[in-house]
Amino acid sequence: MKGLKTVYICSECGHQASQWSGQCPSCRSWNSMVEDVISQSPKTSAKHPATKYNNEPVRFDDYEIPEYFRTKTGLGELDRVLGGGIVNGSVVLLSGEPGIGKSTLLLQISGALGEGRKVLYVSGEESKGQIKMRAGRLGVKGSSLYLLVETNVDAILAAYKKLRPDVIIIDSIQTIYTDSVTSAPGSITQVKDAAMRFISLAKNEGVSVLLVGHVNKEGSIAGPKVLEHMVDAVLYFEGERQHIYRIIRAIKNRFGSTNEIGVFEMTEKGLKEVPNPSETMLASRPKNVSGNCAACVMQGTRPIIAEIQALTTQTMYPSPKRASDGIDYNRMGLLIAVLEKRMGLRLSALDIYLNVIGGLHLSETAADAAVAIAIYSSMKDKPVPDDLIAFGEIGLSGEVRAVSGIDQRVKEAIRLGFTQIVLPYKSADRLETNTQGVSIIPIRSIIEITKLL
Repeated sequence: MKGLKTVYICSECGHQASQWSGQCPSCRSWNSMVEDVISQSPKTSAKHPATKYNNEPVRFDDYEIPEYFRTKTGLGELDRVLGGGIVNGSVVLLSGEPGIGKSTLLLQISGALGEGRKVLYVSGEESKGQIKMRAGRLGVKGSSLYLLVETNVDAILAAYKKLRPDVIIIDSIQTIYTDSVTSAPGSITQVKDAAMRFISLAKNEGVSVLLVGHVNKEGSIAGPKVLEHMVDAVLYFEGERQHIYRIIRAIKNRFGSTNEIGVFEMTEKGLKEVPNPSETMLASRPKNVSGNCAACVMQGTRPIIAEIQALTTQTMYPSPKRASDGIDYNRMGLLIAVLEKRMGLRLSALDIYLNVIGGLHLSETAADAAVAIAIYSSMKDKPVPDDLIAFGEIGLSGEVRAVSGIDQRVKEAIRLGFTQIVLPYKSADRLETNTQGVSIIPIRSIIEITKLL
C-alpha cells in the first residue's frame, strides 16, 4: 500500500533495518529482528499537536520527596510482592502463560479495589458476558468497578476522562492499538506506542495502571524488551496447569524488593492465598522413605521449607539419564560430580531424577546440602530422619559454605517441628536463635553427610 514501508525491528533494543538479519547490528542479539509495517506519511499536527514544555529545572536541595502512598489490592500475597501495595501513579506489567490465571487474578483485584476506589477494567480479549460470568463464579462485586470492552487507545483514554478512575487494568496490552501506527495490534511498534500512552497517563494524572502481557514460546514477555524497562514493576505469574499452586515473582520493582514471592492456590472460586507455604507443601510428605530431604530457602524476607525428592536407579542405556524439576539442571550436574569425586560414589551408572514438591523452582544454592543428602539417601536406600532438615551451599571441593538468613531459616524449621537441623559450620557460629530441645548439626564437608543416615 502507498505510504507503508516494511521494516525489521529488534525486539531487544528497537533498532530498525530495511533487511532481515540473524543478528541485530546494534545490540548483537540473535534472532531478535521482527518484521513490521510502518507509515511513511508525515504525522499530521491535528493528531499529534505540538508538545508544550512547561517543566522547569528544580534545584536538588529544594526538591521535596513526594508522598507516594500505596493501595492494598485485597490480596496479601500480591501486596507482599509489590512491596506493600500498588503505588499511585505506577505502571505494573503482569505476564504469564495462557490459562495460568492472570485474568482471574486481576478480576479478583478489581473486586477488592472496587469497594473503596474507582476501577476501570478494560478487556480486549473477552466480551462483557464472559467477564460477568467469571465474576459471578468468583463472587466479585463492587459498586465502583466499571467494565469496558475496547482495543483502541484513544477510546480508552476518552473513557478515562469521563470516568476519572483511580486504577486502570488493561487485559491485555498486546490487543491494544492506536490509529497513529499502521501495523497490526501486537506488533512491536503498536505495543510500544500503546504502553507509552498509558505510562504517560499514569505519570501525569497519578492513576495506577496494571497491564497484562502475553508471553512468547520462549517464556519471555512478547513485544519489545524496552517495554519491561518502561514500566515500574514486572511480575511473572508462574505455575504448571497440573499443579494447584501459582507463584507470583517480581523481576523488576522500583518500589520494593525483587526477591519476594506470593503463593496462591487455584480453586473453583478463584485464587486463594497461601500465607504459610511451608506447612501446605509439607502436608503430604511421606514417612520413612529414602531419597527425601527437607530444605529451607529464602524468598526475599520469607523462609520457605521445600521438600526435595531424589530417585536413583540402575541405567539401561549407555549414558545415564538425568532429569530435574524445580532445580537447575546444571546445578544438579555439578552436585553429582562433587559427590562422585569427593565421596567416591559411582553415580555414573545410575539414572538420577530430582523433584521439588509443589511446583517450586529453587534458585538458591542453600538447597545444595539437601539435594546431596537426598541423592545419597536414595542411592544407599537409607531413609532420612523425618525430623531432619538441611541447608548449605556446596563448593567444588566438597566444602559446605555458609548461607545468609540463618536465624530466619532455623526459626521456621523449629516452628514446623524439625528437631535435627544440619547447617554449615560457619553459620552455626552466627546463630542467635534459642535452639533448646533442638539438635544443631554443623558440618564442614559433604563427606559428613554419611554420618547422618
